[in-house]
Amino acid sequence: MKIAATYENGEIFQHFGHTEQFKIYEVKNGKIVGSEVVGNDGLGHGALAGYLKSMGVEKLVCGGIGGGARQMLDGMGIEVYPGVSGNADEQVERLVSGTLDFDPETTCHHHDRHEGSCTCGRGSQ
Repeated sequence: MKIAATYENGEIFQHFGHTEQFKIYEVKNGKIVGSEVVGNDGLGHGALAGYLKSMGVEKLVCGGIGGGARQMLDGMGIEVYPGVSGNADEQVERLVSGTLDFDPETTCHHHDRHEGSCTCGRGSQ
């Protein structure tokens, strides 16, 4: 199984549609056996789901994520674990062990304004 995490400087990047990198983890027999950091090939919101699917990703750990991106990921059979922050390796290890603390209701509603209800960490811009 492959798990992707939005990634920046070792941490879970907080806005799925703006992530420039993913860390892809290979999991076998309940253990992480390898990982690699990959760029997003310059893709944005709408194309990232297909990109992850083409790499064989089955699960995604991220911070904030918009409803449209989430629907696309769901439609491709990729399980989404949003509302996560902190060290990417530690959080994916928690997902594998069944102890990940995530918020299934996390969304990013304001892609242009990034107001208070947005959990992507970009603030009011």
